[in-house]
Amino acid sequence: MVAMRHLLDLSLEEIGDTLVEWGEPRFRATQIAQWAVHHGVTDFEAMTNLPAPLRARLTVEFSLAPLPVITARTADDGATTKVLLDLGAGAAVEAVRMDYDPDEDESPDRTTVCVSTQVGCAMGCSFCATGQQGFTRNLRPSEILAQVLHFTRERRVTNIVFMGMGEPLANYDATLRAIRWMVHPDGLDLRQRGITVSTVGLVRAIDRLADEGLQVGLTVSLHAPDDELRRRLIDTARGTTIDELVAAAKRYIEKRGRRVTFAYALLDHVNDEPEQATRLARRIRGIQAHVNLIPYNPTAGAGLRRPSRERVRAFQRALQAEGINATVRIERGQEIAAACGQLRTDVMNEKTAPSGAAFAVIEP
Repeated sequence: MVAMRHLLDLSLEEIGDTLVEWGEPRFRATQIAQWAVHHGVTDFEAMTNLPAPLRARLTVEFSLAPLPVITARTADDGATTKVLLDLGAGAAVEAVRMDYDPDEDESPDRTTVCVSTQVGCAMGCSFCATGQQGFTRNLRPSEILAQVLHFTRERRVTNIVFMGMGEPLANYDATLRAIRWMVHPDGLDLRQRGITVSTVGLVRAIDRLADEGLQVGLTVSLHAPDDELRRRLIDTARGTTIDELVAAAKRYIEKRGRRVTFAYALLDHVNDEPEQATRLARRIRGIQAHVNLIPYNPTAGAGLRRPSRERVRAFQRALQAEGINATVRIERGQEIAAACGQLRTDVMNEKTAPSGAAFAVIEP
């Protein structure tokens, strides 16, 4: 039996083309999109301003089914919730919602959702729980969007970060289709500047993203001040140098006018020496960027350690002394396995052994 195609794998224009082929007016596509994305309905029969025959045909031809929840965990303070969603065939994907109190952030009533773009990841980062799982498959646009819709049915979402499982730019087309649904006025109608795409550093894809005409933010993972160490930490970094990544970031800034963030996971006595911070600063100085420091929490079997608070602050001060804007990422949700890939690892390994902790995802 062939699985029914999910409607949100199509663009708004493609939905309109399909309706025209059916002899329906194109404006019905806007009505359908508003119901399916803005209102998050999961049943075509709920689209009460559509003719009954059209609702019946949509039901036969397409699906709007949400992804079933395998498990959900909420942090003790109620501000962070992580869900593991069932993709079928033994595959699952994670999404995290983070609510911010106006007192702790300049933007009042901010709710950020961290989404995944792949089941597992092929990038091979030695410090990442998802990287230890290996790569299974890319997500479809509807599966990426479903993670956001799961939470928008509960409350208003203001920001999206592509910092969950997988490499977003390695699943480029599906990621861009999902983003366009997120920012479209007849979709979720989110601010483009409220969306951030994180990448381990796929140069051609960064350049392609810069040409899309979108004002989304970009985060590039460096994690080392030199190419030799970076290649040890990120198995797939062998074909790309830090200078090439910095050059790609400069091109993105020039085309989009947006500041780029460099993510840096701090590993005890591996990449956290003040001298390494100085070398890093000299490689990125002079561009509109800042560094987001991520104190590491060990993942299962990684053999790496979290640096002390003193070492983290010393690294930050060394960057700032060189004129680099550097912040330390706020960690949230550790008690609910809120790190990228961690909940999936825990749940899938419940019959064997639980995984360790990992750093919590949150945008810069």
